[in-house]
Order: sequence, then structure tokens, then C-alpha cells
Amino acid sequence: MTEWTAARDRLIAAVTALGFPPEFGEVMARQLGSPKAINRMTSYVCQAKPRTEEMLVDEMLAICAEIDTWKAKKASEEAQAKYNAHLFKRR
Repeated sequence: MTEWTAARDRLIAAVTALGFPPEFGEVMARQLGSPKAINRMTSYVCQAKPRTEEMLVDEMLAICAEIDTWKAKKASEEAQAKYNAHLFKRR
């Protein structure tokens, strides 16, 4: 069993324990993408015990937005480092 599959299964178990369908957990796991993000979502589900689908989706979207922001920051830092290296070579 891969790390992603195990994380997905834990999320599905947490979601179904709250009375939501397992397909809902499957869709969230696919949207989140990585085991780390899925584990964050599972922690939220276990601790907050949200009562509505909207609360679950809101948290999932917040996690996805944080990941996207982090990726954009890393890409910007990499581009800045390459630009700085280019300027340094010109001197």
C-alpha cells in the first residue's frame, strides 16, 4: 500500500465516521493530491468534526490555496536565484 493510498484511506474513514459518504472522502483526497495535504485534512476532520459538507470543502480549499501559494513562492525564489546568478556572471 502506498503512502498516498494509506492517507486516502484514513481520510475516507474519518469522513465516513462523521456520516458522510466515502466517495466524498475519495474526491477530497484526489483534489488535495499529496499525502501531506491529505493528512492535514484528516487531522482537521478528526479534531473539528465538521457537521456540513461546506465546512469540509472550505477547509480542503484552504489547504489547496496554501499549497498553491507555497509553490508560487518557491518558483519565484528559484527564478530570482537564477536571475541573480545571471547578473553575477555578467560582472
